[in-house]
Amino acid sequence: MNLLFLGTSAGVPTKTRNVSGIALRESKGKGWYLIDCGEGTQHQVLHTKLSFHSLKAILITHVHGDHCYGLPGILASAAMGGRTAPLTIVASAGIQTWLEATFAVTQLCLPFALEFICSDDLPSVEFENMAVTTFTLSHRVPCYAYTFTERNVGAALDVNKLDQQGIPRGPLWGQLKQGRDVAFEGKPLRSQDYLLFKHAPRKVVIAGDNDQPELLAEACAGAQVLVHEATYTEEMAEKAGEVGHSYGKQVAAFAQAIKLPNLVLTHFSPRYPLISHTSPSIEDIRKEAQSVYSGALYLARDFGEYSLDKAGQLIELPCE
Repeated sequence: MNLLFLGTSAGVPTKTRNVSGIALRESKGKGWYLIDCGEGTQHQVLHTKLSFHSLKAILITHVHGDHCYGLPGILASAAMGGRTAPLTIVASAGIQTWLEATFAVTQLCLPFALEFICSDDLPSVEFENMAVTTFTLSHRVPCYAYTFTERNVGAALDVNKLDQQGIPRGPLWGQLKQGRDVAFEGKPLRSQDYLLFKHAPRKVVIAGDNDQPELLAEACAGAQVLVHEATYTEEMAEKAGEVGHSYGKQVAAFAQAIKLPNLVLTHFSPRYPLISHTSPSIEDIRKEAQSVYSGALYLARDFGEYSLDKAGQLIELPCE
């Protein structure tokens, strides 16, 4: 599983950072998921190897423009690029209303079907290689986090358990091995109860804007990575609370409390430039977070890419 950051700025773009957009790539094949889609995201995609033909779903954390204004453009470009496969969009009801109005006014007709799933219902959605679950955050508008847990992890059947429970060899065993739940003599059998995994399923939590990191305790259970906004430094804690955002040290303290192994901070206010010899800068956010967090800490940059291996270690990949 790879994380590729397409934008890391909060509110507005800067000369070096675009607004929010994250691509999560599956460990096998070219499939990927787009989490948030600020204005200009499609321009960022042009600088990568990502293809709109391989895009499995777009998930929007909330309705603020720096997280969604790029959505109509990406859909139109995917259409002009010849995409015909259906596309899933997970977002709050307002996003669907806005898109439908945009389609009508601009006469945009897509050659592929859109499947809208309302995030306000806190859905769990299963794709071929990924399971996605929704969690509520605290912001000025309804806002959500999405957990991505890989499916079809290499596993062997627990033969002894199946034999002990008298479940006959044959098609049922094959279906359980494929990760499908079945029924035997009127009793439901969950596939995961009869599989011995070679490694724990990789799990990544990607959160939208949020001033209460502790709301993610349940979402982070079993996760190896949390991606969370760190809009401000501690000096701006009062301001952060007023506008529904977090500061780096606050998020890092939460990650330390739950013993999370990898933390990626993003969504930095434009007031924090990349230049480290000035203050305030992004380096101030790093230093504050490192003062309370002992895990692997990363401050995302545009086009920064991170790979999560089967052992749960997050590695920053070199720039291409």
